[in-house]
Amino acid sequence: LQSSTMTYDNVIQPGDNPDLTKERKSASFNLWKMQCFVHEGEEVVRRRKEILEFVQKTREFDDPIPAEFLSREEIVDRGARKAKAMTDNADAIDGSDFFGEGLYYQSLVIGRELHSMSLHYGMFLPTIQGQTDDDQMDEWMGPTIGRAFLGTYAQTELGHGSNLTKLETTATYDPKTEEFVLHTPTLTATKWWPGGLGKSANVAVVMAQLFTNGVNKGPHPFFVPLRDPDTHMPLKGVTLGDIGPKFGINSNDNGFLIFDHYRIPRRNMFMRFSKVLPDGTYVAPHHAKLGFGTMVFVRSIMIKDQATQLGAAAVIAIRYSAVRRQGEINEGAGEVQVIDYRTQQFRLLPQLARAFAFLFAAYEIKTMYLMVTEQIGDGNMDVLAEMHAVSSGLKSVVSWETAQGIEQLRLACGGHGYSRASAFPDIYTYAVGGCTYEGENIVMLLQVARFLMKCAKEVRIGNPKLANIGEYIARNDSGKARIRSWKQVTDEDIIHDFEAVARRMIFASYDRLKSCENAMTKKEAWNKCSIDLCKTARMHVKLYLVKVFLRRVSTCEDAACKKVMHTLATLYAFDLISGASGYFMKGGFMSEQQSELVQSDLYEILEVLRPESVALADSWDMSDLELRSVLGRRDGNVYPALLEWAKKSQLNRTEVLPTFEKYLGPMMKEGRSHL
Repeated sequence: LQSSTMTYDNVIQPGDNPDLTKERKSASFNLWKMQCFVHEGEEVVRRRKEILEFVQKTREFDDPIPAEFLSREEIVDRGARKAKAMTDNADAIDGSDFFGEGLYYQSLVIGRELHSMSLHYGMFLPTIQGQTDDDQMDEWMGPTIGRAFLGTYAQTELGHGSNLTKLETTATYDPKTEEFVLHTPTLTATKWWPGGLGKSANVAVVMAQLFTNGVNKGPHPFFVPLRDPDTHMPLKGVTLGDIGPKFGINSNDNGFLIFDHYRIPRRNMFMRFSKVLPDGTYVAPHHAKLGFGTMVFVRSIMIKDQATQLGAAAVIAIRYSAVRRQGEINEGAGEVQVIDYRTQQFRLLPQLARAFAFLFAAYEIKTMYLMVTEQIGDGNMDVLAEMHAVSSGLKSVVSWETAQGIEQLRLACGGHGYSRASAFPDIYTYAVGGCTYEGENIVMLLQVARFLMKCAKEVRIGNPKLANIGEYIARNDSGKARIRSWKQVTDEDIIHDFEAVARRMIFASYDRLKSCENAMTKKEAWNKCSIDLCKTARMHVKLYLVKVFLRRVSTCEDAACKKVMHTLATLYAFDLISGASGYFMKGGFMSEQQSELVQSDLYEILEVLRPESVALADSWDMSDLELRSVLGRRDGNVYPALLEWAKKSQLNRTEVLPTFEKYLGPMMKEGRSHL
């Protein structure tokens, strides 16, 4: 595995399914080099293999019974046990690299059920890092990293989620005691959903409306102890508990929280950007959007996680489609691999392309976050709003298309895809939550649209202040689509056409919005135009995804890997054009002949990529431990493994269930007596 010339000859093992072996040998590129490209370098891939080896040999992480066969109490118990063991052994990874090694390590140890410490590391720790002043950092960071307390992030309420400005929990400053009084004034102000809040966390970042000197200064974050550190009992004035079973991720004790005039010290308000002085004077942040940085970081992690889930689903479906034989294309020639059917390729390969597009976008957003964080430190806020807009849009588009893609890939696996042995039910219920948490998707798209409408206004008045991502809005296009045969079209042609369509949609939405504003209030006009505004925001995000995919591929140094990955990027772009042909053909921008060419080329690309499919799936470097799927096994020996998995069912622990003695046996005996 250390060799930079590693090919499939090094990793194919005796006893592997022959169809899968044949597919792997048909690849035109070097597996190791493609894995290094996908995961941003040789060192990352080597570290993945080292971390995998460590997890596999650490007995504390063993699971004799699959999670599918455990009760909720058992899953919660196992999650807490493994979370402790995982963090006990945190020296196995680079603790500063949660985006890379941290997420990967967690996926190997915990899987998709998550655990009671997920928000401690995913939201609580980033808030400590991004929202504290120096003294608060000194006081809270050490215990956070050392697990001296366990934190969560309490923002969403029973009655309000995405509409942050209308949260009802209050934090009223009392200058006499220099304390904030936290209170839940209504039932709908109850905090609802925070992970780990129900039974595990003993502190939380709580978002509450800040009142000082009788004035509401809007939602602010507070560091709030919830439980006694020794007994773990709720503190006086705090009521909390678990909200019950959910659609998925049931090892996480999502909770509710109610305050009854609960007091915390003044310095428990996060004070990096805004402050309340001892006398109650409010000091506003220098820039209203400074808190966006933490949100962008969390979204970069989320986008990568979503990409990985779609990637896992694609790996499973592609491998299984290579193993599964069903039906004949030519009568008498024998049953063919399911992946030979063009309809199956059309189900699989565009989803694989999406997964790569989303992964590369996650890399880009992380890099942008680090760059902007440095600029903020120097007082430069120019890119902050644009970065927040694109991360909001990516969160919405990526999570929605990931959920759709996973379901499409499940369907591609037929009946076996419905079994939890396939991992599809768990992948889907885990990933689909991303459509709602960290911002409801439609709300996120409308945030992007608001940014785009502001950009359109600036262009129209001749004073555009656009950063890199949005600068295309101020440009002009040739008036006609440049799309042509996939073998001849350039990256510049593709980008030109996407930019032109996105720009036209932006200004069409802007003009309609302004027209509506002449006949009604601005808020009414916004609501009336909101469907088109969402569609416009989606196109802006898809343009960004196409640009990032093509730009990332252009950096690939290996010619064979670059050729295949560029073909996949072209498939991604052509599939998007095909699905949005109405917008591309509007006003005669793209001709009917060009539209038909895109469609026929799309099918041709599927045929070209067919021999590369399994190798491209393998380039994700997903072990059986990470996949947790019988259908997606590396060796392809699906059917024996399915039978062994089924034997572990709780119902198979006894030959005769109590239901026979209680219900079914007497019923059948009575039935026989009437014969």
